[in-house]
Amino acid sequence: MPDRADRLPPGAGSVLLVLHGGRAESLAPQPRLGLARLRMLAFAAAVRRLAADPSLVEVEVGYRYRGWNGGHAHPVADADRALREIASRAPDLKVTLLGHSMGGRAALAVAGHPQVRGAVLLAPWCQPGDAVGQLRGRRLVILHDPADRVTSADASRAFAARARRAGAEVRFVAMPRGGHAMLGGAGAWQRLAARAVTAILAGEPLPDLPPGGS
Repeated sequence: MPDRADRLPPGAGSVLLVLHGGRAESLAPQPRLGLARLRMLAFAAAVRRLAADPSLVEVEVGYRYRGWNGGHAHPVADADRALREIASRAPDLKVTLLGHSMGGRAALAVAGHPQVRGAVLLAPWCQPGDAVGQLRGRRLVILHDPADRVTSADASRAFAARARRAGAEVRFVAMPRGGHAMLGGAGAWQRLAARAVTAILAGEPLPDLPPGGS
């Protein structure tokens, strides 16, 4: 079980804030053993391991509900709460967001928090009307398989262009396989995500991209 934002360990040097996927509409409580959550926790653990930084602490955002739920945007409020908990206990820690699907959309919404350095978005759910002003000065890496049938890689690419115009540094990577669940070629997704997390936190250039990146 990853650390909670209200129980940061003493040796924490930076935070990987993890946001898993969900549903567009659902007021059902988030299941403890839900597939979306378990998949993302395993993915995030691999990213943290590959980043090879023992001071990087993995923190999961706990959702109250399974869904985004329209204007309520419940995962955004949950992510904001987690960031406020981190700020109250460790205001000097740098944070990188790691979000999949609905969690990617929530990560983008809260990326303007002063401790957030950037975000790695995995097959994010991007919408044309979503705000981008909060992303000025942030560093974003978006990984998306064009064959994804759940969320749109074209929408992610269009969001990336808008974020750049708003002042974000953005890399978009068209992953050659993996679909929405990132199952095929999972190792490649994890390695590139880990390199991106490391670069964002260290203030280093974002990683070179494979064919299809921009």
